[in-house]
Amino acid sequence: MSSTGDRERSQAPRALHIIVADDDRDAALTLQMILCDEGHDVRVVYSGRDVMKAVIEMSPDAVVLDIHLPEVSGWQLAQTIRARGGRTPLIIGISGVYTKGPDRALAHMTGFDHYFVKPYPPAEVVKLLEPLL
Repeated sequence: MSSTGDRERSQAPRALHIIVADDDRDAALTLQMILCDEGHDVRVVYSGRDVMKAVIEMSPDAVVLDIHLPEVSGWQLAQTIRARGGRTPLIIGISGVYTKGPDRALAHMTGFDHYFVKPYPPAEVVKLLEPLL
């Protein structure tokens, strides 16, 4: 027979494993703090070359991925993440450089599930993660 506390814990949302990849350190750390306050495990990386290493090590539920990263673009990274097969994370693209309608279309063609133009409301990212809980 389980206690009320056990039932509440089993109904509580689980912590998601999330990677935030953005070379804008302030934006990345702000989103990290917001997501950590929501109870998630968040790893921040600042360059494209570090994204796949983090994806392999963490097996994230979601990746918030800047398109204009140093070394490897977000476009390339989204394709690489999708090509790995198996369970793939929700990929949310963000960009302050690629802001036009065709950029949004390209994001979806290259594997992004959602796309935001900077500045974007972090609450919208939190909302997109809710179904994963």
